[in-house]
Amino acid sequence: MKNNEAARCLLCKKPKCALQGCPVHTPVPECMALYREDRLEEAGAMLFENNPLSAVSSQVCDWKQFCYGNCVLNVKNVPVRWYEIEQEISCEYLFRHRLEKKDNRLEGRRIAIVGAGPVGIAAAVWLYGHGATLTVFDANPRMGGVLRYGIPAFRLDKEYVDAYEKMLLDAGIEFRGSVEVGRDIPLTQLEREFDAVLLGTGAEKPATLHIPGEERALQALPYLKEPGKYELGRKAIVIGGGNVAMDACRTAVRSGVETWVYYRKTFANMPANPLEVEEAKADGVQFKVFQAPVEVREGGVVFRDCENIIDEESGKITTRILDGTDHFVECDTLITAISEKPDFAILDGCEVTWNRWNWPEVDEFQRLRGMDKVYVAGDFFLGPRTVVEAVASARVAVAAMLNSL
Repeated sequence: MKNNEAARCLLCKKPKCALQGCPVHTPVPECMALYREDRLEEAGAMLFENNPLSAVSSQVCDWKQFCYGNCVLNVKNVPVRWYEIEQEISCEYLFRHRLEKKDNRLEGRRIAIVGAGPVGIAAAVWLYGHGATLTVFDANPRMGGVLRYGIPAFRLDKEYVDAYEKMLLDAGIEFRGSVEVGRDIPLTQLEREFDAVLLGTGAEKPATLHIPGEERALQALPYLKEPGKYELGRKAIVIGGGNVAMDACRTAVRSGVETWVYYRKTFANMPANPLEVEEAKADGVQFKVFQAPVEVREGGVVFRDCENIIDEESGKITTRILDGTDHFVECDTLITAISEKPDFAILDGCEVTWNRWNWPEVDEFQRLRGMDKVYVAGDFFLGPRTVVEAVASARVAVAAMLNSL
């Protein structure tokens, strides 16, 4: 037992960390007990079966929101750092593991997976284990999705993404990279050719600010995909308060650029992992809160002050932009990271139904209404979420496939 944190775990019979905190309900007490006995291979197999992306999610997870934040020892402000032990177990197991088939329940069934990110990798592992013949499609030339093309290397070493790619290819899973389903191949064609299709593409279509001059801004996702391609100048401003904004600002400051984050609310309202925010500050990123952009001009941005207002009846907090507070802030580059959503152009020509929020409707099995063989998971189903939440939704979709096929 290398990590003394394991000795502090109470091995709760009803662990809040697993049952309430973790989206995939990682069996923390069981794995912790195995770790204490140095049965690392068994612990690794248990973690991998439950969450094939454990080696990654344990590194990039929002632990404060999930396991760490729900540890019963939080009442004494000394929660167990389970994620450290999970990293140790899972990362060592990943580089030794080869995929194996557990049964032949899906033998002879051909399944297409659209998207080779967290959803696609996890689903491929589980479906391969049940004997399915798989073809994975992705618009990028290599597997990984956001793990390879979104999360910076200082947060996730790409050797882990390479290991997953090698594992799937060594198992004989077909990968068709640089293929954009919906443009190069119609989704309806995949529905005809395969017994089932899983849509697991990420939220890669940036939201817009809807302000004058926005075309001057650089969007965060293209920047994170190829940061060396862009010259940011002396000073960069990142607009947003989510994890993508934190990745963008931490990447920018590492290139030697004076980097600021402007956010319309305050730190308590930021959706980003609080640990990421603190690490961004430690990297040298500077923050300015209660600031909303109203116009992008040559050489800078016009911001307007904001304030939070609490509704006396509901207690709900809303943010109000204050008229008459416009001020110009100079910068060489503006990077926007306000939100993302999936590119629904993949559904062009498909007979699907849409809800009032212009999102495709699904049934209780996460199948698109109107396309009985097409299942959805991850950002395509949930909107932009974390890696572990994407894996959890992939598991639901895979279970539905097993039942229907």
